[in-house]
Amino acid sequence: MTSAGTIWNVVLVCRSSESNQMKTLLLLRHAKSSWKDTSLTDFDRPLNKRGIEAARLIGKYTHKRNIQADLAISSPAERARQTAELVMKSARLQVELRFDPRIYEAGVRRLLEVVSQIEDSANTVMLVGHNPGFEGLFEALTGEKRNLPTASLACIELGVEKWSKVRAGVGHLKWLVTPKELKLD
Repeated sequence: MTSAGTIWNVVLVCRSSESNQMKTLLLLRHAKSSWKDTSLTDFDRPLNKRGIEAARLIGKYTHKRNIQADLAISSPAERARQTAELVMKSARLQVELRFDPRIYEAGVRRLLEVVSQIEDSANTVMLVGHNPGFEGLFEALTGEKRNLPTASLACIELGVEKWSKVRAGVGHLKWLVTPKELKLD
């Protein structure tokens, strides 16, 4: 796991008011969901107890490390919505939270489309969604194949100044954190 000092330096690089700065994507996979109520559709499944705790833990980590975003965009599925809201509340992150239905069940091409349409006034954006699309997006942007467990948060620095220029291969992983790693600290 990356040391706290390194993460602090990343935060300073990732957050600026300059509109011509390189863009940064905070990729947050939804937390663990419940399968208890079999009458619910996949879209409507909420977080389970473990998922709620993990989302809060990631939010606290985000706050402790002063990780900021200019905008958050989430899948409207209940488990993603809850994850976004819990992380933002625990992180004390006061930014607009949008729900984009294109993220639910999206593949890499659709996720790249969503990212490429973000307005350039937002330099750091948190995107909240689902696998397998998020692992595919991660690999497409960074060229690295990684497992993104539930509630994992990855900071991907993009080598572009405009979201519309986001393409495969333009990203560099700055750090990746999982709730399991945080529980070990």
